Order: sequence, then C-alpha cells, then structure tokens
Amino acid sequence: MSLLHRGSTRLLSGRPVSSRLVASSRRTASGSASSSPLAPLRTALYAGVFAVSAGLFSIYYFDSRSAIHRYVLTPVLRKAFDAETSHKLAVKVLKYGLSPKDRGVDDPVLRGEIWGEEVSNPVGVAAGFDKDGEAVDGLFDLGFSWVEIGSVTPKPQGGNPKPRVFRLEEDQGMINRYGFPSQGHSYVLSRLQERLPHSEPYDATSERASLRPGDFLAVNLGKNKESPADSIEDFVKGVKTFGPYSDVLVINVSSPNTPGLRGLQNRDQLQHLLQGVTAARDNLALSPLTANPPKLLLKIAPDLDEDQLADIADVILKSKIDGVIVSNTTIQRPKHLMNANREEIGGLSGAPVKPYSLKALKTLRQHLPSSIPLIGCGGIATGKDALDFAKAGASLVQLYTSFGYDGVGAPRRIKDELVEELKKEGKTWIQVVNESIDKLSPKLSPLNDEIQKGEGAVTQLVHEAEHLKEMLGQLGDRIEKEAHDRSVESGEVQASSISA
Repeated sequence: MSLLHRGSTRLLSGRPVSSRLVASSRRTASGSASSSPLAPLRTALYAGVFAVSAGLFSIYYFDSRSAIHRYVLTPVLRKAFDAETSHKLAVKVLKYGLSPKDRGVDDPVLRGEIWGEEVSNPVGVAAGFDKDGEAVDGLFDLGFSWVEIGSVTPKPQGGNPKPRVFRLEEDQGMINRYGFPSQGHSYVLSRLQERLPHSEPYDATSERASLRPGDFLAVNLGKNKESPADSIEDFVKGVKTFGPYSDVLVINVSSPNTPGLRGLQNRDQLQHLLQGVTAARDNLALSPLTANPPKLLLKIAPDLDEDQLADIADVILKSKIDGVIVSNTTIQRPKHLMNANREEIGGLSGAPVKPYSLKALKTLRQHLPSSIPLIGCGGIATGKDALDFAKAGASLVQLYTSFGYDGVGAPRRIKDELVEELKKEGKTWIQVVNESIDKLSPKLSPLNDEIQKGEGAVTQLVHEAEHLKEMLGQLGDRIEKEAHDRSVESGEVQASSISA
C-alpha cells in the first residue's frame, strides 16, 4: 500500500496523521517558497498588471465617448435582457452614479437659445426614459442640456401588462405601450427635493431648477388611466405640484397608450385644458429655485393632419402656452418595417417616426409666430438628423430611442457630428434655427401683433380679477368672523357683569 493510500485511509478513518509527516510537509512547502527569489517580484508584477488593467477599464468606462459603451456594453445588455429590463437597469446605473460622464467640451457653434435664454447645446433627452425622476443628474452628466422626466401621474399606477416594450433592431425603432407607469406625484416630488442639497455641481446662482447654468429640467405631466377622459384635473394638479421645482412643465396629450388622451388635442377640449393649466401656473407661489414661473409646453402627436395642426396653432395663439414639442410616438406603421414586432400595438419611435415628426414640425412652424419655439423629437440618431429638425424650425431637439440603442455616448457623438455638419455649412446652430424660423413662420402684421398682445393682456386681466375677487372674499370672511368673535366676547362680558 502506498504512503498516499495509507495517509488517505487514516484520514478517512478519523485517525490522526503523523505529526512528523505534517511537519515535514510544512518545511518542504516553506523551503520551496522561500527558496524562490522571484516570488516577490512575481507578486508585484501581478498586482501591477491588475492595477493598470483596472485603471484602463476605469478610464474607458467612465468616459462616455469610449467605444466600449456603444460596441460592447450596450449590445451585451440587448442580448442578455429584454427591452424593459435593460431600460430599468440603465436608469439604476445612472441613479447610483455608476455611469460614465461626458468628458468632451461643447463647441461654441452648438449654443442654442430658447425664450431668450442660452443653452449649452441643443440636445436633450425626451420624457419616457427617466419616468420617476431617479437619474436627473446622471443624465445631465452625459451632456444633455435638457432633461425631461416623466410622464408623471397624480396617483401611482402600474401601466399596461407586460410585455409592453419591443425592439425593432433592423429598423432602428421601438414600439412601446407602457401606459404611463408612474410612482405618482408624491414619490417624484420627493426625488426632486432630495437632489437639491446634494446635487453636484450645485450652482445657486443658476436660477434654474436644473441647478446647472445652461441646462433645463422639465417634468412631463400625464393623467391616470381611471381619470375621466375629458378631465383636466390631473394636469392642473401636476402644475401645482411640480411648478416650483421645474424650469418647464410639459402637457402630454399625445401618448397613444392611455385611452381618450389624444382626444384632448381636439380644439374645444384643448382650449379648456390650456386655460386651466396656464391659470394654475400663473397662480403658483414664488419658487425657491427660479426667479420665474415654469414655462408650459404642449406635446403633440405626429399623426395629426394639416387642418388639425392649424386648429392647435390657433388655440395656442389664444392661450399663454410657451412652446410645443413635436412629437410623441406614432400609431402609423410604415410599409418598409422589417422586424416581426412591427405588428405590436403601441407607439412607434426611432428612425421610422422621423418623416412624420419632421413633417408635423414644419407644418406647425408655418402656423405659429417666431415667438413660440418648437422642440423636435422623433428619430434623431445623428448630427444630420438634428440639423434636419433645425432647418424645419426646431429650436432644440430630443433623443430617446437612439439613446437606448447607442448607450451613454449617444449625446456626445451626435453633438460632435452636429459640429461637423454646422462647420460644413459655415453656420452656428442659432443661425440655422433663426434662418429657418424667419423663412417658415407666418409674418404677422403690426395690427395682428397688437391684437394678439391685447388678447393676452385681457386674459391676464381676467385671471388677475378672479384672483383679486378670491382674495376679497377671503378678507370679507375674515372680517365677518372677527366681528362675530367680538360680538360673542362682548355678550360674555355683559353676562358676566349682570351675574356679578
């Protein structure tokens, strides 16, 4: 029987192994380790290789420009997870500060302007990505100048049954029927409030709810599925809740996944809605973050015909809405779609929606004066796409689907491509936008301009009169109560003196 076999038998039988044998083994191991002069060098080499590898990975990972994100990490995510799981994972990475940052510097030719205020670049992220306001600062760190969270509904709701998001990879598109899944007003408000003292970089002089000079924070407002289709109360609540904590509020009446919502784009209902939300905005208390009340934007569908767009423009002209986002997803299905998911019910986004969005934007631009800016959204995946929207009259643009496909480097890549396109034309972004607006927007006569100003002034006076009436009513009630209290007190004194 061999020594190895005898040792194994003793171990299995529970008998102790010879202490002499154990000691001999230890001396042998110790002697062999100490006898190798290269061991410390080898250990140091391994440690150095690991440190360098970790350092290089960190450099590549935390720089959004790195090709590893577009060509490795994002494709792996798509292969490993379904669309909704990938989406949620991306939001969590951004939420916890594990995401890369845009290490590039925006070229001066990218500077944009809206409402007379400058933005660092014209590229923003559309609503739908960060539904509950969890990753605001992570998205700003990727180089977006405009971060729009939501849609947010007053009450929490789960949205439509899963699966509800479908990739169309061959078409660079996506179909979703999320149905406004939302944690509700209270949760999202707490998220916005929590970021205030901890935001980095924090600039109290920015006078914007984004807390960053040159950037805008927008909240997209939706309505609960169980709310009456023609009710505007959910939007009014949204204005009152998020007005003090946002630079922009977006009234979303264009999602195809909430029954009856798109009906609010009809002329009479839209007029009632815009009157309600603008009145709520005008009566907001002063914000602790911004010097001015939030701007109000309307987000419309790309499926409206020219007559419908003309009606919407007419209603906007008679309201105090500050701009329009064109557009949301489409319910149309182009014949050239290849992916089998093209038959899924929901809103189509990405490259296939670009022609519809661009056409709707240009049509609406021809019906609205230059004082009302438009923001382009739908199928923007390259610098040329962004420039196409600028030439159609968009002051800024937004990404969604291309951001999902290309990953965190999408905003920087599109900005760099846009710089090349602009330099080919020898123009800045602002020059292209202004030229397009001047060319496409209707030229109002001085009389029409004065009429519009007069209508706006009358509307403002009506709101102020209603507010004054309410204040006077409250004052009258208080005076009456004080008189009643004095009368009761006087009666008690008299009763006391009589009994005495």
